[in-house]
Amino acid sequence: MTQVTDHGGGVWSIKVPIPDNPLGHTLVHLLDTDRGPVLVDTGWDDPTSWSTLTDGLGTLGVSVADIHGVVITHHHPDHHGLSGQVREASGAWIAMHAADTDVVRRTRASEPAVWLDFLAEKLSRAGAPEEHTAPLLEARASGRMRTLPGLRAALPDREIVPGELLGLAGRRLRAIWTPGHTPGHVCLHLEEDHPAKLPGRGRLFSGDHLLPGISPHIGLYEDPADESAADPLGDYLDSLERIGRLGAAEVLPAHQYAFTTAGERVRELLRHHQERLDGLLALLAEPLTPWQLAERMEWNRPWELIPYDSRNIAVSEAEAHIRRLVKLGLAEALQGRPTRFVAV
Repeated sequence: MTQVTDHGGGVWSIKVPIPDNPLGHTLVHLLDTDRGPVLVDTGWDDPTSWSTLTDGLGTLGVSVADIHGVVITHHHPDHHGLSGQVREASGAWIAMHAADTDVVRRTRASEPAVWLDFLAEKLSRAGAPEEHTAPLLEARASGRMRTLPGLRAALPDREIVPGELLGLAGRRLRAIWTPGHTPGHVCLHLEEDHPAKLPGRGRLFSGDHLLPGISPHIGLYEDPADESAADPLGDYLDSLERIGRLGAAEVLPAHQYAFTTAGERVRELLRHHQERLDGLLALLAEPLTPWQLAERMEWNRPWELIPYDSRNIAVSEAEAHIRRLVKLGLAEALQGRPTRFVAV
């Protein structure tokens, strides 16, 4: 049964399922405007997800053909996946931050083999064992290359400019750039009095940046042709503090549930990442690869039970934390292959 929640003041959420994913669902938000309804995110590109979204809109008396526009918090397929079908059915505009639009363009312009080669090389350099990189190389050699998710999502035709109000008739929705989870992640601040008169400054559509009970993944989204080293964890911590200072009365995230303790949750996440950095620094008393660090980090299950693709994500998260330590002058890379890091 489709679950629709009325958040008041012309804002609703629809719980759109994510197939075979422990997250379970994406909360797609509908915002009423004077020119028609606007979606914040769309959900995963899957028939069940599509029917759930359209059924949810129907319970609100809205057809997908009525959608005026779509604001995407970030490019991940559980947020951007159905945007192509929404545009096809409605002609809606699709807005995204330029940094994530670049990721979408880059992914589409490259053959899957490019990404398999890049990922295999990155994992090898990070210390992944041969049995882990072998499936990637075998897929590359045999031509059995997996299709990347989200390829049917729409190419955005509007740019979300940080700090500016989006052009939504009758609403005040301001974009806040919050990189870290992805390079172009944005939160959206609805600068209107809370319909329940809760204390604070309006409501925040937080995407995956701020969730009530999950620490968002911080990983690396790099261009295979670009050798510069980003600092996504540093970006995330900076933007997290900026969101904390905003003082939103209520947070409407893309997963789990709405909550009113934004400041407290920001402080929890800042503590979490500081504890993780301190723990990694202690481990780096001896030289270790990112893979070895990921094996020793605390996850939601033992390392031996983490699935193949999730291990790639875990190593990426380990690398993001190592880069923060290097940026702070607390660790350094040693010469050699695979790359090892040590505390200084």
